[in-house]
Amino acid sequence: MADAKVIPFDDDRSRGAAAQRSQRRRSAGSRRSGEPAAVREVQPLRGRAAPQDDGGVTGEKKPPVRPRESGVERRVAEGLAFLRRRLTGDYEVDDFGYDEELTDHVLMSLLRPLYEKYFRVEVKGVENIPAKGGALIVANHSGTLPLDGLMLQVAVHDHHPAERHLRLLAADLVFVLPVVNELARKAGHTLACAEDAQRLLERGELVGVMPEGFKGIGKPFSERYKLQRFGRGGFVSTALRAGTPIVPCSIVGAEEIYPMIGNAKTVARVLGFPYFPITPTFPWLGPLGAVPLPTKWTIQFGEPIHTESYPPEAAEDPMLMFNLTDQVREQIQHTLYKLLVQRRSVFF
Repeated sequence: MADAKVIPFDDDRSRGAAAQRSQRRRSAGSRRSGEPAAVREVQPLRGRAAPQDDGGVTGEKKPPVRPRESGVERRVAEGLAFLRRRLTGDYEVDDFGYDEELTDHVLMSLLRPLYEKYFRVEVKGVENIPAKGGALIVANHSGTLPLDGLMLQVAVHDHHPAERHLRLLAADLVFVLPVVNELARKAGHTLACAEDAQRLLERGELVGVMPEGFKGIGKPFSERYKLQRFGRGGFVSTALRAGTPIVPCSIVGAEEIYPMIGNAKTVARVLGFPYFPITPTFPWLGPLGAVPLPTKWTIQFGEPIHTESYPPEAAEDPMLMFNLTDQVREQIQHTLYKLLVQRRSVFF
């Protein structure tokens, strides 16, 4: 019997062949996946969680991201804080009764839709109003009801870069009417007298005056945009004493909101009013006739007339006051005519 030939399993040829087969399988797998075998060898095992970045500090947790507060939530919070201050009395009122916080948060918010959406007021020349310090804004007056003063107040606050507040000088009638009296005081209005105006100007406030008074606001529609007499120039004397500039202002659009075609003087005397207007809609339509027509407004502030170069005794010079009063009036009237020429439509 011939001796059996034993082939060892661990000889070099067997190990070489096995290594070659293993290498071919790895190469084939690499070609199928489209990436080198060396890269596949270092891929993490499937199912093992990848380590998370802890920001460079081991064991430290990142703070939770707080959701950003929405605009509605912010307004609600501000409104609740405002109510809390009103209920607790934590607000300030000056010696004239002016409540700045109430004016900004309530009164301006009520007037702004009328200003922006209904009358669609366009403002020009707001850069002529000083950024700080006192100034006297002199404007024409019209419209049967004094809405032009309120719109002027919104225009100064919303369009001036410093969001300045305009303190209007109002007639005596405003401060004897119930409810209207309190609201006027809260909005910063004060009696149209030289003493109050000078105090405000010396404090560095913006003061608004409409020298035509009831003659302007109650004039018939046939005389629209024709300035009435500016009184005796008391506003010029006040500006000279305070050494503040005078800013002429022209308002177009207010004349047509209540076209006054008549004046019931007997009714006016009974009620104690300077006039009782009759318009195409009032009193024929009752309360509906009191709704103003949606005219398109333009408010333009002219170049200021400086008074600081005059000596204090200039306020007693009647000729100087007459000349400055006439200069302001002519500038307002000229601007009114210019705006009327540029206007294409009363309502659009």
